[in-house]
Amino acid sequence: MIGTLLTLLATALSLLVVDLVVPGVDIATFPAALIAGISIGLVNSSVKPVLSTLSMPLNFLSLGAFSLVVNGLCFWLASLFVPGFRVGGLLALILGPVILSFVNTFLSNYFAQKNPDLKIGGVQSTPDKIEAAKNNAELKLDSARQKAEVKTEA
Repeated sequence: MIGTLLTLLATALSLLVVDLVVPGVDIATFPAALIAGISIGLVNSSVKPVLSTLSMPLNFLSLGAFSLVVNGLCFWLASLFVPGFRVGGLLALILGPVILSFVNTFLSNYFAQKNPDLKIGGVQSTPDKIEAAKNNAELKLDSARQKAEVKTEA
């Protein structure tokens, strides 16, 4: 429960950062940002899979770049349901979700590190999992170094 609230808080704070950085995205108040975070989550879980499936040929032809348009449309659609949240302009449609994603990832990781026993953003990061991920990354790096050494020797 607390993890879900922290995820919602991270999304709301990320939306406020997007409001500051991206011209064309306007959020009136913090409660509007909270409601917009819920709206974005609902649109992304219900409408986005359908749009992504329908736009798969365009996405294939554009080498994945059309997914930025799908994200922008979902971002704009979420703004239609929330008074005090407005998305206007092509720059806001494309850049808004990208900035939102980066800031939200940063804040979610921050909250996960400060509260390792909570499940934040659908992932529970315990110290054991963090240590295992570090060890796995070190093993992959060592393997890559050995392969590079073998190629240079040959």
